Amino acid sequence: HFVVEEEELKKGKTKKLKQKVKPDEAAVQEMDQAEIEVTETKSESGACFPPTFSVSEIKNKQRRHAMFLKLKEEKRKQKLELKKKKKKERKVLGDQAPPKEVPKTIENQRIYDETTVNPEDEEVAFDEGTDEFSAYFNQLTNPKVLITTSDRPRGRTVRFCEQLATVVPHAHVYYRRGLALKRVIPQCISRGFTYLMVINEDRKVPNGLILCHLPDGPTAHFKISSVRLRKEMKRRGKDPTEHVPEVILNNFSTRLGHSIGRMFAALFPHDPQFVGRQVATFHNQRDFIFFRFHRYIFKNEKKVGMQELGPRFTLKLRSLQKGTFDSKFGEYEWVHKRHEMDSSRRKFHL
Repeated sequence: HFVVEEEELKKGKTKKLKQKVKPDEAAVQEMDQAEIEVTETKSESGACFPPTFSVSEIKNKQRRHAMFLKLKEEKRKQKLELKKKKKKERKVLGDQAPPKEVPKTIENQRIYDETTVNPEDEEVAFDEGTDEFSAYFNQLTNPKVLITTSDRPRGRTVRFCEQLATVVPHAHVYYRRGLALKRVIPQCISRGFTYLMVINEDRKVPNGLILCHLPDGPTAHFKISSVRLRKEMKRRGKDPTEHVPEVILNNFSTRLGHSIGRMFAALFPHDPQFVGRQVATFHNQRDFIFFRFHRYIFKNEKKVGMQELGPRFTLKLRSLQKGTFDSKFGEYEWVHKRHEMDSSRRKFHL
């Protein structure tokens, strides 16, 4: 009997304890709701947070995320208000208004390169008059390009080569069957080709381009990325015609960039056929070379529209080698160093 009574007493105590705990939990919930209401009212009336407030101090993940979004929205509103205020001040001041602040970008913060080319420099003019591309720019030779691939290419790489052949005039696609490049180059020279273009692939995707100028070089090795074929592009125009396109080279400002730009220019014949209205653009930005192929359309006397034809891709220079392709004994003019000690986000080479 005594044992039964003790057990009943223990059960009664635990029930009372549970009943006592419940009101505390209710109070905590009320406190939480009150805090949420306070934060909501604060946000509605323009939330005022103490200067030492940090969102990371909030332990609750959902509340922290909600508070972060509110702070972000508040900053956006403040930025808009400041912009409107400056616009009103500029209208009032008129011509006496201070000049607009130029936003900081990686391009305009670029570290000055000593090899930047001055077009009026006599030394640069002499070098260009005697380099490997001088025969092309003196209109003594016409470009003829052979496009080939690595061994056993997949369908995507083959289609990419075929589409490149429609962009570059006088280009011929040749399917390699285990033939070494050292054997291919003499055959190209004997048949009058001025360029050898090799598309490499990895996991069925084009990932590299070797561009070899014949007969004396130089040879450039590029990494290819962001390849998009014509079928993968939205709002593309009809397939390109056989007209010789215009060539636009942007931002090739250094000595290295100048030689790469001349290398791309020598791929295309001298006199573009403006009737075709086709443009091939090589745009250098932060050492990435973006290729685009467009057709421009005259809507009226003042308005002109652009229609992308494709393909499109991005190149990144890995090395520039003197002479024709030679992986063992070749002399390199420039090699991209990944882990350079003095590397900087604001230092570019092209």
